[in-house]
Amino acid sequence: MKKGETMPFKISFKEDDCIGCGACVAVCGENWELKGNKAKPKKTKLKDKACNVDAAETCPMGCIKVEPE
Repeated sequence: MKKGETMPFKISFKEDDCIGCGACVAVCGENWELKGNKAKPKKTKLKDKACNVDAAETCPMGCIKVEPE
């Protein structure tokens, strides 16, 4: 990887485990939204982790994972 480049990341999300509490939306509204009674990522492929790591750490059900692609 060249200096200044960012590594691509992907979000794995277990929608069935989501309780719709909105914690991920509260800390990372730029990529998370509530649709109905479940959270959804706006994007699952990312250039950087941004606030998605905070969303994963905040999720009480542990259904969000941010990993290198």
